[in-house]
Amino acid sequence: MKKTLITLLAVFAFLSVGYTYAEEIQSGKDNKKAGWYFVRGKDHQPSGAQTEIDISKYNACYLGDTSQKFIYLTFDNGYENGNTPKILDVLKEKNVPAAFFLTKPYIVENPEIVKRMADEGHLPCNHSISHKSFPTLSDEQIASEINGLAQIYNEQTGKEMPKFFRPPMGEYSERVLDLTNQLGYKTVFWSFAYQDWLVDNQPPASEALTRFTAGLHNGEIALLHAVSSANTESLASMIDAAREQGYEFRSLYDLPD
Repeated sequence: MKKTLITLLAVFAFLSVGYTYAEEIQSGKDNKKAGWYFVRGKDHQPSGAQTEIDISKYNACYLGDTSQKFIYLTFDNGYENGNTPKILDVLKEKNVPAAFFLTKPYIVENPEIVKRMADEGHLPCNHSISHKSFPTLSDEQIASEINGLAQIYNEQTGKEMPKFFRPPMGEYSERVLDLTNQLGYKTVFWSFAYQDWLVDNQPPASEALTRFTAGLHNGEIALLHAVSSANTESLASMIDAAREQGYEFRSLYDLPD
């Protein structure tokens, strides 16, 4: 009985701390909504990006180490379209690390795939519970969306979710970046992407490969969507082509501070 009481008190204390932490974060920063965009560099030079907000002040980035031929491969996984196991097969064969930005439905509906991501050395990362536009949410709702997803991931896998976050739909504000930073996350945007998420309007795999290789640059954070059949079919060729040009694939843990 005594042990049970102590356990209950410990759980209550843990929950109380978590609740207080979520309630206490707040930001007085500007909440004007922005949509992430980048400007592709010429001749494989690093991409430029928006200049309205200095994202570096809030532990956010869209490029890695531009002095090195490094690529940081990331996938957004809002739902499963039958491609992720094939993508994981290719990554395992090629020995390439990747990050997968996940939502609650993906984690709950595909626990074995998520567990495989972690077991094979990839980073299952935070893309929020419900994929809502964060500038429209209150401070407390933002904390709940991020902390709640991390808790669901922990319950499903027994592991701690890596502290990387990608804003749903690429929509953010200075306030959102500030709050995300307060929660201990690094916000990761991207310096390469293309319209690959339209499952009923996929380009040929050869075109996906051409777009990927044309956009290669130092410090690239590449965003691909795992629902894309074109990406899945061309992924091995993408990796081979990048390596042939001297690029090396790195984990988000290798991003500069």
